[in-house]
Amino acid sequence: MTPPPNAPLNRRTLLGGLFAAASVPALAACSSGITSLDGQGSGGGAAGGSSADGLVIGTANFTENQILGYLYAAVLGAAGVKTTVRPNLGTREIVVPALKGGDIDLLPEYQGALLHYLDPKATASEEGEMQNALAIALPAGLQVLPYGVAEDSDAFVVTRETARKYGLSSLADLTKQNGKLVLGAAPELKTRDVGVPGLRDVYGVRLKEFKSLDSSGPLVKGALKKGDVDIANLFTTDTDIVSEDWVILSDPKNLVPGQRVVPLIADRKADSTVRKALARLGNALSTKDLTELNRQVDKDKKDPDEVAGTWARDHGLTGGNKAGKKSAKKSGDE
Repeated sequence: MTPPPNAPLNRRTLLGGLFAAASVPALAACSSGITSLDGQGSGGGAAGGSSADGLVIGTANFTENQILGYLYAAVLGAAGVKTTVRPNLGTREIVVPALKGGDIDLLPEYQGALLHYLDPKATASEEGEMQNALAIALPAGLQVLPYGVAEDSDAFVVTRETARKYGLSSLADLTKQNGKLVLGAAPELKTRDVGVPGLRDVYGVRLKEFKSLDSSGPLVKGALKKGDVDIANLFTTDTDIVSEDWVILSDPKNLVPGQRVVPLIADRKADSTVRKALARLGNALSTKDLTELNRQVDKDKKDPDEVAGTWARDHGLTGGNKAGKKSAKKSGDE
């Protein structure tokens, strides 16, 4: 049963690990996850849920995911769906089980990262292939809706000075300094394939040390600036990469999969109203837009809820009114 919108989220019940994958027929491959606004998605089953009593949107613990959560709330609110946003819940290891367990109903996700979480041995890399693979790998009761235009991938970044000092332009070049370099990243990158294990197995990279910091946040970026780490794992939509003249190491062996933004939703809430509203957002939101929204929150210190609501109104997704903003409330609001 889905708890009331403001019911406390018991994290102890959310750490049960991965759920058994559900075997469902793969969909025919397509060149784009954005189809007509006909309520189609991937995985789970046919549309049969209902958002009539509202839904709870959860987000992971980094800026961009919170922005996406409030964008979802804005467009759903404009479509007449009451929403509660529970931001900053934690990593995928927390939020996906929370969705499965009914503590939340909807998550902003990223194709490649979600697929590799569910199936570490997955080899799909093209957007349509990954959408089909997700349909097979997702636990029963969950589905992904059509993926959007916007994309945000992991990137391994070094300062311009470090790149010149060690002759680094790609991840393959890191082997020239095996045992000498320190990587800073979110704690989960120590064990995820798109992290220390992948660097080792795909490229043969051996690190001097791994430092657990944050997800493209002030800790890891501060450590890179100070020289406390030599390599930082950041998101490609992070505006500091350009402003600080940092170097993204190329990935010739495709360690990092494509990361189109995709809604992950419980079947119980996936009705046509929700599907159509999120498909409209997916068609409208570009990578450039997402990067700019990140900048407004991280640099200008604006509230994620405010920047999301403003962007949605400016792009005609909330009918030129504040319906989306008024319908969404943060967990804990009265």
